[in-house]
Amino acid sequence: MELRKTQMAMSVCLAMIMSLMVSQVVFAEKYSGSMSPHDRKLAEMQALKASLVRRNLPAIVSPPPTPPQAVPGPRVYQVISYGADPTGKLDSTGAILKAMEEAFDGPSHGVLIAGINDLGGARIDLQGGSYLISRPLRFPSAGAGNLLINGGTLRASNDFPMDRYLIELNDEKSKQQYIFEYITLRDLLIDCNYRGGAIAVINSLRTSIDNCYITRFGDTDGILVKRGHETYIRNSFLGQHITAGGDRGERNFSGTAVNLMGNDNAVTDTVIFSARIGVMISGQANLLSGVHCYNKATGFGGTGIYLKLPGLTQNRIVNSYMDYTGIVAEDPVQLQISGTFFLGDAFIVLKSIAGLVRGVNIVDNMFSGSGNGVPIVQLDQRNTAFEDVDQVFVDRNSVNGMGAKSTVAKGSVDGNGTSWTVDFNPVLLFPDMINHVQYTLVASEAGAFPVHAVRNVSGNRVVVETNAPVAATVYVTVTQ
Repeated sequence: MELRKTQMAMSVCLAMIMSLMVSQVVFAEKYSGSMSPHDRKLAEMQALKASLVRRNLPAIVSPPPTPPQAVPGPRVYQVISYGADPTGKLDSTGAILKAMEEAFDGPSHGVLIAGINDLGGARIDLQGGSYLISRPLRFPSAGAGNLLINGGTLRASNDFPMDRYLIELNDEKSKQQYIFEYITLRDLLIDCNYRGGAIAVINSLRTSIDNCYITRFGDTDGILVKRGHETYIRNSFLGQHITAGGDRGERNFSGTAVNLMGNDNAVTDTVIFSARIGVMISGQANLLSGVHCYNKATGFGGTGIYLKLPGLTQNRIVNSYMDYTGIVAEDPVQLQISGTFFLGDAFIVLKSIAGLVRGVNIVDNMFSGSGNGVPIVQLDQRNTAFEDVDQVFVDRNSVNGMGAKSTVAKGSVDGNGTSWTVDFNPVLLFPDMINHVQYTLVASEAGAFPVHAVRNVSGNRVVVETNAPVAATVYVTVTQ
């Protein structure tokens, strides 16, 4: 390409020189006998100038390309331009609602799920300000999706309604199954001023709450998720009171940090540092992973995670950290608790509502306590005893300073006589519920081959007897 340009430039220069030479020859032939040398030179220069102007020679340098057509910029609604006060001194509710309304009414890029307009990734930018809010922020009606609200602080005013949320994805008038889809709330600090809650996600689909700090919610929920589908809360911090543990007012903590009243949601890599209940779950197929609860301690009446869905649990709690506060599950069915660290005598309670527990795995956890023998898994049978028990597996847990509990146990006893009893009550979780026994009798005397058998399995005790006295050790393995 560079060689071609050089050749073109040389051709143009050659053409110019040839033109000059021809012009000079013509001029010399025409005026050589009638002009003085000075006048002749001046006329030659004028002839050259006229020759260059007349000729339409190709340009040595290509003209600049035509600028591209202007395209619309990203749809970013900056709330300050609508009159919001980033200092937090004046009420900014109306200005932010106006920005939300215009974002909602922006151009559609098709639809997501039926009834949800795709807003194309529009963004409501809080511009790093702190805004005073006196009433809930919500879209004018149902039917929006693919939109982001981010980058600032929202603080409830002193007259904010006690029973509402600063951001509400809700529309009571809509009959749609899902009223919003793919709404993202990111990089927000929401201060509820001990009035209402922070965020309510109701009948919404695929909502993300990411990198949010939610604090000073009232005796309510920090985040409420009701019905809908697939709300993801991640990389966030929630606490009714701003503290880092050891708070003198911990006994008075109230409210619930996260209330999941729907299915297929997830809370991941999230810290809950103060509230009476960290996470309340009353929906199926939810996942909690990497959740650190050090809200109100169990000893003060708090609960880290409460599963309030008797008979339909189907939830998973994995790789989390229960810090002086535990887990309560009502009549759990298909519940997985694994890879989780329990500190400060924190434990798991299986609470009987109708006496049902099925498909529960409590495995591969670590428990660290104060040395007072607090059982790692406990039964609350004050309402009724657990009678329908099936596929419950509690085992392979690492226990330090607490009382180990399991549904699988091994024991042995030495004796010289005709009866050996192994008591599994200190270990087994359910009382009087051994359903499988395997044992081995090893006689101490060479040549002794007594007849032996299991004679009794009751009260979590296994009795093995022989037909004749013998010195022996009996090894027993049981499951519930």
